Amino acid sequence: MIAAILLLHLEIFSSIKVSMNRLPFDKRAQILGMMVEGVSIRAIVRLTGVSKNTVTKLLVDAGQAFSAYQDQAFHNLPCKRLQLDEIWSFVYAKEANAPAAKKALGEAGDIWTWTAICADTKLIPSWIVGHRDTDAAKVFVADLAGRLEGRVQITSDGHKPYLEAIEDAFGNDIDYAMLVKHYAAPKPEHEARRRYSPTECIAIDKRAITGRPDPKHVSTSYAERQNLSMRMGMRRFTRLTNAFSKKVENHAHAIAIYFMHYNFVRIHQTLRCTPAMAAGVTTKLWELTDMARILEEWEAAQKIAV
Repeated sequence: MIAAILLLHLEIFSSIKVSMNRLPFDKRAQILGMMVEGVSIRAIVRLTGVSKNTVTKLLVDAGQAFSAYQDQAFHNLPCKRLQLDEIWSFVYAKEANAPAAKKALGEAGDIWTWTAICADTKLIPSWIVGHRDTDAAKVFVADLAGRLEGRVQITSDGHKPYLEAIEDAFGNDIDYAMLVKHYAAPKPEHEARRRYSPTECIAIDKRAITGRPDPKHVSTSYAERQNLSMRMGMRRFTRLTNAFSKKVENHAHAIAIYFMHYNFVRIHQTLRCTPAMAAGVTTKLWELTDMARILEEWEAAQKIAV
């Protein structure tokens, strides 16, 4: 009987503790907004007074919720011209310094985010986090192909894995071109200054690979500009910082949150609406509170599933 009473008290205390640790709705929206504006986890803790574990838990849950939502929302998209690219970052430690055991498990070292952007709507319909190899390219392009409606034109850089990946996913039903940039030979006296930047681009080679891509639209400019937005909007992508991701899973969750905000909340300056509105995925302008609402709906669904 005493054991049963103690167990009942523990259950009551546990439920009270969970309730006390649940962030208010507005606080959740505020923290999500800080995450997509390049504020690090520790800075969020200092500014809001919320514990680091609570912020991290919100990151994980929101990443899963927003990834699931966009996975369901992005189908039969009207995109006709897309640009593909990959952006580098690292997890736990840079490749040269990462422990061999963690590198073998894919838990440390270089990591790449593959992204596709629609040149017309600026929507990011697909992305994956992984290595910069053929296997990752195939998964990425196959996922993208399953979200599009009709024939499209795609431009990528000269990364060779795209050739096999796009052929497997689209066959001949595509207009595909590669844009290969040629850079000047590096000068030793300029190495320290450029460090993270390529040398001067001296030539651009547009190569039609499949179909009849329109040369006027063979470009990766939007994809490259999106890379800059990612580095500015996610603290984990900032160079020369200690705010880099420590876990691959959290890295992927942060990216899902960023793209949820980018696609549905952030107004694109040239479009004067969000990319999701331009692509017909939604008819209204979202706010951060809408993101928090999607998170709570996902959490409620998880409880029902359990």
